[in-house]
Amino acid sequence: MINEAKEILTSFARQIPPTVLGAEKVNFIADKLKDIPAEQKLILFKYMNHILSLMLQRDASDVEVGGHGTNGSVWFRIHGNKKRVDDLPSLSAEEASVLILNLLNNNQTRHLLVSRNLDFSYTFHYDKLNKSVRFRADSYYDLDSVALNMRSISATTRPIETLEFHPYALRMMSHSYIKFGLSLVTGITGSGKSTTLDSIIAMHNKVDPCHIVIIAAPIEYVHESNVSIVRHREVGRDVLSFKEGVIQSLRQDPDLIVIGEMRDPDTIMAALEVTDTGHKVFSTLHTSSATESIDRIIAEVNPVEQERVRYRLADVLTTVVSQKLVPTVDGKRVLAKEVLVVTPSVRAAIKNNNTSEIYMMIVQGGQQGMITMEQDLLRLFKLRKITQETVMAYANNKTRMLQLIKGV
Repeated sequence: MINEAKEILTSFARQIPPTVLGAEKVNFIADKLKDIPAEQKLILFKYMNHILSLMLQRDASDVEVGGHGTNGSVWFRIHGNKKRVDDLPSLSAEEASVLILNLLNNNQTRHLLVSRNLDFSYTFHYDKLNKSVRFRADSYYDLDSVALNMRSISATTRPIETLEFHPYALRMMSHSYIKFGLSLVTGITGSGKSTTLDSIIAMHNKVDPCHIVIIAAPIEYVHESNVSIVRHREVGRDVLSFKEGVIQSLRQDPDLIVIGEMRDPDTIMAALEVTDTGHKVFSTLHTSSATESIDRIIAEVNPVEQERVRYRLADVLTTVVSQKLVPTVDGKRVLAKEVLVVTPSVRAAIKNNNTSEIYMMIVQGGQQGMITMEQDLLRLFKLRKITQETVMAYANNKTRMLQLIKGV
């Protein structure tokens, strides 16, 4: 099958006239792919599924295909490190573009050609587990050729207990305990935000008879309705935008609304408004600390609106979890997190624009389920899961981290 797929890709690439250059080459491939026989398309699908099967077998989180940067290789990210896959054949930029474009439907192809970027999800049946597995995918242009990143979505959710939240912090995130409020899960790309969010959704789905609406781009893990009814709305497929999804959800009798990412002022304002109406809302941000998350939300909106947003955020915010995946001594990765539970003192600090005071409130808030990133890194260091060098590399507050390390 590998040799067959390679022959199909090579043969197709030879049909591209030498006069077709630059981005026009991708347009040419997309147009000619419509004429490829169905049996050849199937072989290319099977080859992509073979690459993804290898990825799962080798415990890789991501795969990279195509574009100038790969130098013709397929790359995996294994325990945080990018590595070439030497036992797969090399692909020219044109061959990789054919393989990637073959995965897309007509609407997705049109979007990619116009926007030069496409987020989508991909599913195939993995024989080894005898079940369907899902991937989050991003296709984009790299020097006038198509590149692809695909990230494995876990086939199961992590039990919420394994994330080691303080019981009070977990209670503040629970719809059963508090029916409204905004809870944020933040961190850089690849820090496990989606995994944590899915664990929280699964926790509700086991015990809370409520209606959960998930709005994401793309939908990653698909939850089967259990005690809760869970709706999945993928941006670009089921709804036009995050903002539209949030606004429309109000007419769908939700209890808990999950917004994949608060990525623009419109989505931020919609999230605050829907929380204001008495709903429980969960969302993510690309920030590395609780204080930075608060400041980012306020800074994203129009300066004229910032004072109003500050007060509204203070009133609706309940928890912020900021997390990182940190390399362990055995070459794997472990979750380190900062947890803020919004108390009356935190609320007052936000309203008075004194967010710099919040860090010490977290330091002193252990009984309310709070912990700073530095305190959690110290905990992992004491358990001998991570090295001192790792502790310092991943600390947000290096000065504070040094003080804590010296006290050990």
